[in-house]
Amino acid sequence: MSKVEAILSQLKDIAANPKKAMDDYKAETGKGAVGIMPIYAPEEMVHATGYLPMGIWGAQGKTISKARTYLPPFACSIMQQVMELQCEGAYDDLAAVLFSVPCDTLKCLSQKWKGTSPVIVFTHPQNRGLEAANKFLVKEYELVKAQLEHYLGVTITNAALERSIAIYNENRQVMREFVKVAADYPQVIDAVSRHAVFKARQFMLKEKHTELVKELIAEVKAMPVQPWTGKKVIVAGILLEPNELLDIFNEFGLAIVDDDLAQESRQIRVDVLDGEEGPLYRMAKAWQQMYGCSVATDTKKGRGKMLMNKMTQTGADAVIIAQMKFCDPEEWDYPVMYREFEERGVKNLMIEVDQEVTSFEQVKTRLQSFVEMM
Repeated sequence: MSKVEAILSQLKDIAANPKKAMDDYKAETGKGAVGIMPIYAPEEMVHATGYLPMGIWGAQGKTISKARTYLPPFACSIMQQVMELQCEGAYDDLAAVLFSVPCDTLKCLSQKWKGTSPVIVFTHPQNRGLEAANKFLVKEYELVKAQLEHYLGVTITNAALERSIAIYNENRQVMREFVKVAADYPQVIDAVSRHAVFKARQFMLKEKHTELVKELIAEVKAMPVQPWTGKKVIVAGILLEPNELLDIFNEFGLAIVDDDLAQESRQIRVDVLDGEEGPLYRMAKAWQQMYGCSVATDTKKGRGKMLMNKMTQTGADAVIIAQMKFCDPEEWDYPVMYREFEERGVKNLMIEVDQEVTSFEQVKTRLQSFVEMM
């Protein structure tokens, strides 16, 4: 096994076994984990406590039954899966669960949490251009900080926060470099491997993830760049999984050269900037800088243009929208983007993603036809 294969295997194992990653961390440090609900949260604050921030993004192929009691069938499948798992006690080992509530379903779920872990809820302001929005979010973060300190029995110092901010900024920067390297080496970093590198960062300390990804980048860049004979695509949406779906991309020679996925590149898009202001203010300011996201209000609707710019930068052949079933914010963006793509002659395809689905033959047929048309 080569060094690249060994690193990818390690990251894939972590991505596939979050419970083991949490248990290993607790055995190593004596501290547990704090659940991080989609999509954005001040993870640096959790990191500064010494607890492990653990992403909660549902599950794949699990039949929904208990969740139907608490959520309507038209709630998005991520939230359905999260509700099903928490009804089964899957999250009861978490020290707390951190919720931002940018959509109606997340608001509903935060109020109907059935697990034993305490829930910490905060709101991202949507009129983001105002200085008042920054001040509001600072107050929200102060409440989050106080509740974390209460539930975890720790004190979060500014020095610890600054250290965590630096660690997270470095991880985001390294991951942005990884995106470019993966685009140059699709024979080495295929769709499944690329996703695993992103997903593993949800279940491990960012400094350890950074170390592994730096090593991976160095090993890959030492190889010669080979011409890609397939097609290159940009993918956008909330998430693009499971691996069975990504295997279809590999089968038809579709290299993912960049993405606008909430679970992946949106998490690394914006850094917390340096400045004289306190850490909470600068963390709040980062939300004001977020762009190209369906849950971060943009009255100018610049997401379609952003995706077309990515196509130009990467030489991509098409955009594929992974539409999360029953995700209202994503559904509101899609018609605007589709019109812009059609007006500019941009090849594009929308596929539906549903975490409860176990058969992908329909998606496979559509992707095969799309590749043939390109």
